[in-house]
Amino acid sequence: MSKGLLILISGASGTGKGTVCKKILADMPEIFYSISATTRQPRTGETDGVEYFFITHEEFKKWIAEDKFLEYAEVYGNFYGTPLNKIEERLNRGENVLLEIDTQGALNVMKKIPDGVYIFLLPPSLEELEKRIKIRGSESPESLKRRINSAKAEISLGRKYQYVVVNDSVENAVEKIKSIISAEICRVSRNKKILDELTGEDFLIEN
Repeated sequence: MSKGLLILISGASGTGKGTVCKKILADMPEIFYSISATTRQPRTGETDGVEYFFITHEEFKKWIAEDKFLEYAEVYGNFYGTPLNKIEERLNRGENVLLEIDTQGALNVMKKIPDGVYIFLLPPSLEELEKRIKIRGSESPESLKRRINSAKAEISLGRKYQYVVVNDSVENAVEKIKSIISAEICRVSRNKKILDELTGEDFLIEN
């Protein structure tokens, strides 16, 4: 059995990562979505165990001490972390896993799982990104400015990913990501076992 595919999607705050991931999961229900743990307060409409595991700072520190995270990071004064055990179980069973993680955490995952698929979601423009953040209605002028500056820094990290996808519309972004996933599943390096089974390990192709 081939190992499952780890698919990681990142992007600056306001790029629509959550919406895009929900649509991918609706279209590809065979993919397991890894829920992160966070110390931030739930937003309106968010449910514990659905969007995130909402835990206290004390609980988070306990999980760190018990080595329960694939990665964790502090973002805007709160901690976010990816629980490790479920991901390992799924990948070892040959199942594909989707992660939605900030850039800081993603860089740590890249070091631990270099054969993952790393996709960076971009806004069509900074003006559109600012508009999307404003719609949330939770930012003061000062915090909005900080978020835009942070977004620019995060976007610059997109060069470290394998793929970039512009989220000009959810439908277009999702179709591009689904195409990336399909291509990665068919990559030769992920299918050496079946090639060896069909041809024999000593079979050589002459030029």
